[in-house]
Amino acid sequence: MLTKIQSLPLAVRQYLLITSNYWFFTLTDGALRMLVVLHFYQLGYDALAIATLFLFYEAFGVVTNLLGGWLGARIGLNRTMNIGLGLQVVALSMLLVPPSWLIVPWVMAAQALSGIAKDLNKMSAKSAIKTLVPKNEKGKLYQWVAWLTGSKNALKGVGFFLGGLLLSLMGFTDAITLMAIALALVWLLSLLLLKEDLGKTNVKPKFNEIFSKSRSINLLSAARLCLFASRDVWFVVALPVYLSSQLGWTQLDVGAFLAAWIIVYGLVQSQAPKITRSHSKLPDGGAAVLWMMALTMSMLLMALAMDSLIFDLQWTLAVGLVVFGVVFAINSSLHSYLIVSYAREDGASLDIGFYYMANAAGRLIGTLLSGWLYQISGLQACLYMALSFLVLTMLLSLFLPRNDKKSE
Repeated sequence: MLTKIQSLPLAVRQYLLITSNYWFFTLTDGALRMLVVLHFYQLGYDALAIATLFLFYEAFGVVTNLLGGWLGARIGLNRTMNIGLGLQVVALSMLLVPPSWLIVPWVMAAQALSGIAKDLNKMSAKSAIKTLVPKNEKGKLYQWVAWLTGSKNALKGVGFFLGGLLLSLMGFTDAITLMAIALALVWLLSLLLLKEDLGKTNVKPKFNEIFSKSRSINLLSAARLCLFASRDVWFVVALPVYLSSQLGWTQLDVGAFLAAWIIVYGLVQSQAPKITRSHSKLPDGGAAVLWMMALTMSMLLMALAMDSLIFDLQWTLAVGLVVFGVVFAINSSLHSYLIVSYAREDGASLDIGFYYMANAAGRLIGTLLSGWLYQISGLQACLYMALSFLVLTMLLSLFLPRNDKKSE
């Protein structure tokens, strides 16, 4: 097995290493999210308080993506990825303090480090692919991006299940300890094996270059912000709390259900190139509009069904989540391809970092609204807010370039 891996081209071996890093990081990130939500709900925290725990996680993600792309272009994506892995080990270790120390400010600080770590890791992984795939192989670029994104999200689902399972079997502290040790080993291997000059620009970019000057990237970034706000406004806090408090699901039930959803979501993402390509033509802004229309319609139907007295709530949520998840996965994967395609050749991490800054801002807005809206109006209000964000995403997508032409 090792001989076969060593015989592969350097670019492929680096891609496999980057993907492996991303996989292991994602497992701990998904498990940590579920551990924190369920553990602190057990302790009596309400939905808004739980959302507050993730405030710095999302807020620091905005800053990290904006600065991380610039940093990666200057010092190399290997270093930004390894910094992300190391910070996640520290964030996990911060939660190993005595239970009396686990107050809101301390957990928020740990989540802040975790948010920085996650977005450094993601930005590094996505930007690295741009440097590893030849310019004229857009089809391969789409496939590699889709596989990286899809496999990551499938493993995030496994992480959700792992978090619920570990909390049930081992308790909060032992679960965190296990994850911290495992990720530390991955981090040490990455320090030894990841190529040193990955993603460095030929000319050191100035600090003011962190903001994109490309119209297509700005439009896509705004669309991404609204897209992920539409998901997190009901999925992050409102849904797991609703399943637990209103439908009486156990911790393991909630973790397993959300895990299965994200695994299917990730598998669909990995297959997006086969679904969205028409007669070997790569998707463009027109494809983004069509798939956003489908996603908006799926959310509208689910929101209306939840308001109806005719349908069973559990079945409505289950079916609605599957349909929404499949179509959302295709939209997300399509966006991920478009940003890597639009990004400049030298210093791709600058454009990709800016784009994922918008992604993090969308998650931040969605997370805060998820706790607040659920607290004052319930799950249906979260669903209709998600619908509003999706309409905005569709309108922004109308102005994306067609036929893979960049509008600068």
